[in-house]
Amino acid sequence: MALATPRRVGFIGLGNVGGKLAGSLQRNGYELVVRDLDPSAMAPFLDGGASTAASGAEAAERCDVVITCLPTPTASAAVLEADDGLLAGFAASQASAPKIWAEMSTTDHHEVRRLGAKVVAAGGAAIDCPVSGGCHRAATGNISIFAGGDRSTFEAMLPLLTTMGRRILHTGPLGSASILKVVTNYLATANLVSLCEALVTSQAAGMDLATTYKAIRISSGNSFVHETESQVILNGSRDINFTMNLVCKDIGLFADIAAEHGLPLELSPVLVDVFADGAARYGEREWSPNIIRRLEDATGRTITAPGFPAEIVDDEPEVPGAEVAVRRDL
Repeated sequence: MALATPRRVGFIGLGNVGGKLAGSLQRNGYELVVRDLDPSAMAPFLDGGASTAASGAEAAERCDVVITCLPTPTASAAVLEADDGLLAGFAASQASAPKIWAEMSTTDHHEVRRLGAKVVAAGGAAIDCPVSGGCHRAATGNISIFAGGDRSTFEAMLPLLTTMGRRILHTGPLGSASILKVVTNYLATANLVSLCEALVTSQAAGMDLATTYKAIRISSGNSFVHETESQVILNGSRDINFTMNLVCKDIGLFADIAAEHGLPLELSPVLVDVFADGAARYGEREWSPNIIRRLEDATGRTITAPGFPAEIVDDEPEVPGAEVAVRRDL
């Protein structure tokens, strides 16, 4: 059966990222059915006209698509496989077209494919579509989204994806988006740790940190992580809406992929150890840029400077998103 563009959207998981993605859908006129373990996370959506469902099964029966945006693969599996979970709702649905499960969590690609096969067996369709670009861009609908799944499911989801994000990349079959999301988060983590070392070393060498920030910003050393996370490091808030336990999960998933293919990586194990130590010292829910505290504590230095923001806000206007083409003729 042909897939139709969804209008009624179930959204399960309204945390730092999920709540902002769901906000873009509600702001742009989609009918939402929301679920979260925290009633206060649902409250603004319910106040804005959304409804809730008593179970995942009810959400699946009532909605054209159900999006999950959850902290761990275990949480996603529980939402789908519980007796009153999404799979039960998909199987009980009498819809004329397959309903879609859209996994927007950062998760294990094997688990996405396992659960996706169960969704298809229950009469639905599956796509994994994690986001990249920071909570500030999720809030404005300007984030990037990777999407893995068959082309017909991707095209049915594209209007929703271009509402939540600006740049949408179809990465290939189900699970491919999850692999690339883990790869890009690994790179962001490597950049963060190297920036912490660069900032501490610059201060030790007598450099003004505002000047150091600008030098990196206009040089070949610049990056998205520097433009965002270095600012909240220097402010002292270290608030990037991303916690150490999530970094540990993501770089652990990357390490698992490399190990599965027998790759002798050298930097990856170091990053795993650095963040495991940071989470043990400062708490799993500590903001991830505070990994710089390991160096601050070791050197007795405080890496802050006046004039930097406590949080990053996207100052670009919200614009309609579009699919990004992959060039193969270079």
